[in-house]
Amino acid sequence: MRGIDQQLIERLLDQAHGARWRLSTNRFGEALSASVNRAFADRDPGSGELERYLTALHLEDLALACACADGNEAAWDHFIREQRPALYRAADALDPGGGARDLADGLYADLFGLETAHGERRSLFRYFHGRSSLITWLRAVLAQRHVDRVRSHRRVEPLPDDRSPDALPAPLSRSEPERDRYLTAMRQALGRALSSLSARDRLRLGCYYAQELTLAQTGQLLGEHEATVSRHLARTRRAIRMNVERGLRDDAGLSEPEIAQCFESIVEDAGPLDLHTMLEADSLVRKESAADRSKRRRMP
Repeated sequence: MRGIDQQLIERLLDQAHGARWRLSTNRFGEALSASVNRAFADRDPGSGELERYLTALHLEDLALACACADGNEAAWDHFIREQRPALYRAADALDPGGGARDLADGLYADLFGLETAHGERRSLFRYFHGRSSLITWLRAVLAQRHVDRVRSHRRVEPLPDDRSPDALPAPLSRSEPERDRYLTAMRQALGRALSSLSARDRLRLGCYYAQELTLAQTGQLLGEHEATVSRHLARTRRAIRMNVERGLRDDAGLSEPEIAQCFESIVEDAGPLDLHTMLEADSLVRKESAADRSKRRRMP
């Protein structure tokens, strides 16, 4: 269990009320280890940092996700009863006409794990690591699927006008005392993380996320195979996440629970964190810097 003390696992399982779902210590330990591996892919945290990270997780939600992934009937009944209304509300917020409810229903099939690999169910819950609340994670997954569908339709039909009653709704603004501080810290950390990337990685990000090209189109521009583009994007996302977390911790002085809350807040409403604008600004700064260096070299 990647350096996680057995007694700590037992204590966290107790805090998560894992006995409610008859969740074993080993099973919960595997979930905790997967979360740690995801968060600390490039290094091994110290015992103190590891414990702070684990205790800041949404432990009850993680235990519920584990039990659902294992097919626990009571856990599934609880999940459907408690989470489906909120997920349907999120779907209706994305599409008031009810067009996103089929995405919510399809999400349940993937969460249950209808696909099999080597004779075993593969549940979408395996991607939930407890760093945000379960409903926040579900909303993010649902929103991404909605965006993916809108993108696919954009290739053949225009999006509705902003003044149209069918226009996509803007995210609701929420009053959170810490949100401005989190947003400022996130913007600064993300800006530094983007600046640290290679020019090719930034170009790939800009093509796929800012210009909304497909993987195949991005690959054609960069002379890369579609699968290679996907792998590089995944690697770059991990590097950005790692550098942003380091910036929030070292530069902004946020604690591990505050960092988790910061990400959760941004996931729910990213506000003005516009990747297209940030990539353009970073490119402009680099061009100006290069021009300044060129001028200095030409000066007598």
